[in-house]
Amino acid sequence: MALLINEVDSLTNQIFSILENKFLFGDHENNAAGKTREEDHLKSGNQLSGKVRILSIDSGSFSDGILAAQSLLTLQTFLRQKSGNPNVVIAQYFDVVAGSGAGAILAALLFTRAENGAPIFTADQALQFLLKNRRKLFPSSPQGIFRRLFRPSKVKKLLSKTFGELTLKDTLKPILIPCYDLCSNAPFLFSRADALEMDGYDFKMKDVCYATSADPTVVGAVRMKSVDERTKILAVEGGMAMNNPAAAAITHVLNNKQEFPFCNGVEDLLVLSLGNGESGFGSGDPTLTPAPTRFLRIAGEGASDMVDQAVSMAFGGSGNGSKYVRIQGTPNVKPNSESDVVMSVTKEMLGQRNVESHLFKGKKRSEVTNLEKLEMMGGELIKEQERRKTGILPTVVLKQKQSAATPRTSSASATTISSTPSSWSLDHQN
Repeated sequence: MALLINEVDSLTNQIFSILENKFLFGDHENNAAGKTREEDHLKSGNQLSGKVRILSIDSGSFSDGILAAQSLLTLQTFLRQKSGNPNVVIAQYFDVVAGSGAGAILAALLFTRAENGAPIFTADQALQFLLKNRRKLFPSSPQGIFRRLFRPSKVKKLLSKTFGELTLKDTLKPILIPCYDLCSNAPFLFSRADALEMDGYDFKMKDVCYATSADPTVVGAVRMKSVDERTKILAVEGGMAMNNPAAAAITHVLNNKQEFPFCNGVEDLLVLSLGNGESGFGSGDPTLTPAPTRFLRIAGEGASDMVDQAVSMAFGGSGNGSKYVRIQGTPNVKPNSESDVVMSVTKEMLGQRNVESHLFKGKKRSEVTNLEKLEMMGGELIKEQERRKTGILPTVVLKQKQSAATPRTSSASATTISSTPSSWSLDHQN
């Protein structure tokens, strides 16, 4: 047994070493040259291009998106105060969003475009939506046979009322939402980039949200098809495929030179990664057997932690500046608590100094609270927004319609995570 554990540890080290060197750190010589060029530009007072801003939201845990929603409401309030614009919305300050499970629904609420061109929900409206509907969307207790039969229709009705017939093409910025496809036995990544390039990868937002939140222990797998019915998948929740989509979003940007032409490494990124509260497994009654759903979430949290470790090290380690910020917390409340209790605990978690990951070096408690981290990231986002008003070159070049060029390999596959277009005009990006 000890030999097997040592072999697994050795393999894990090798995997993350490859991830760091090949996908996150990139080519060292080119990075060194790029860093030198960047330093020269900064010394001369001319920063040619800025930083791409990424928002990543985990699949839900105890609060089913409430911690992430409260974090974004706190950030939205900060941005409005510091910018002097009372109408600022989250979508204006991020270039890419990735969300899984409950995080995907939150991302869709904040980044899907309404008829007036604004997001269909602001951060405060999204929080209220999740508080009101969390038990319907994410039941935390075992369901009887009749509830299991009728729940899908209720959830579909809610999502249909919220998103109507809007599709991936109707999002304000590039969006990435994972699920697990049982037909191909591989993760499937819903992407606005693919939707704009190939009609076979355009899906209705209500279907995307239902697929990425489909708990296999409650509703089983979800059969869905693209708008043109050419692509069909058998989906289960995104948390099984990619509980923490931060690494996917980073890879998406670094490999997409059409939309992010001057982004060469993590030094060109600002990343806000939002957890949704750890399950606190092991703190409950040891005589009770956890439900299958809880075991799935525990596995997802383990995967999220590994992603956080790898990404953190790619940025030079936790606590190294505010270019990568991870918000997480450990609640002291039961998952099926009333909404007012969940909100109270969520606000407490913003005041926590959460444990940070250090790849192969263990963990330590952060020196600042989650709230202070959000304020630091908010300051960086405002600096970047102001810099773009006078920048020499655009940081982001988003396309609004399909290119005439031959379509590339889809990022919906398990092996390629890249993209192209989004919808706001270039004026919104600079």
